[in-house]
Amino acid sequence: MSRVVTLKLNDQDMSGQEDETILDVARDHNVAIPTLCQVSGLSSVGACRLCLVEVTGVSKLLPACTTFVTEGMEVFTDSERLRKYRRMTVEMLFAEGNHICSICVENGHCELQNLAISMGIDHIRLPYFYPKRSVDASHQRFALDSNRCILCTRCVRVCDEIEGAHTWDVMGRGIQSRVITDMNQPWGDSETCTSCGKCVQTCPTGALFEKGKAVGEMSKRYAFLSYLAQMREGRK
Repeated sequence: MSRVVTLKLNDQDMSGQEDETILDVARDHNVAIPTLCQVSGLSSVGACRLCLVEVTGVSKLLPACTTFVTEGMEVFTDSERLRKYRRMTVEMLFAEGNHICSICVENGHCELQNLAISMGIDHIRLPYFYPKRSVDASHQRFALDSNRCILCTRCVRVCDEIEGAHTWDVMGRGIQSRVITDMNQPWGDSETCTSCGKCVQTCPTGALFEKGKAVGEMSKRYAFLSYLAQMREGRK
């Protein structure tokens, strides 16, 4: 059984289990910390770097989703330093890809869009890269628009950890990184894909979408993931 620890979160005394992360404790106490890569039911990898927090005595910022709480820890989740960092991170995501909200099937249901609105971002101060990335519509039901992918790896993790197929993976380095199916073959030719649609449901943007959906029509269902994760654990 894990031990209960006490800590300060934004100068408020709180408690949590030693096997819980800062993000877990924050959510238990209704303290909002932005994130794009973390979903309940999937492993945490700290890919988006938006949940970084300040911890007293530590010079660098720490990801709340992968940092476990300790006795006496003092954590700050909202400061001028963090707000500037998070805004810059979101702006870089917009500048590095092609996120044209007005023609996106996810318009109005996009986590990246919602996060930008909550931060008051109405313009991007960085030069746009305007990459020319491919769109894979070879699958009978779904499609991948790499221009809108933010490399959160939710699709990789849900396919591996929940569905058990591991169809998705990441290829390349740095700005050339992108998600691929199997050994970089068209999605429609994949021999491992079960067409379950879990990857589409967990994608925070319009990178993975269901064919035939009109602009602004897509909505995602995340609640089923934690249930499926519990069922898989129960069978072990």
